[in-house]
Amino acid sequence: MAVVGVGIDVVAISRFEESVERSPSFLERVFTPLERELGPHSLAARWAAKEALAKALGAPAGLHWHDAEIRREEGGRPQLEVRGTVAARAAELGIDRFHLSLSHDAGIASAVVIAESDA
Repeated sequence: MAVVGVGIDVVAISRFEESVERSPSFLERVFTPLERELGPHSLAARWAAKEALAKALGAPAGLHWHDAEIRREEGGRPQLEVRGTVAARAAELGIDRFHLSLSHDAGIASAVVIAESDA
């Protein structure tokens, strides 16, 4: 196994909420319907995750935010589901799996994404 990319991002939750208030369409542009069911702290962490994912992929132009969805496994562990433009970029880089960690505390949401290849 080899690490192909690593991305990290942090988001001030209050600034995230202000952005959503200024531009409510942001939620629809960035988050899937399933993600939009969550509260602001969880959404801020998912925004950080999508930014961290883009960084792990080399921040190429043309990624669609809806092509990456952060879901919770039964035990609560976050998991990335990728499709479309994100899956295509991952395949281009030979990425076989992603690891994701989310956190939110003290007004900050953060995420780390590690992209791995079996090659």
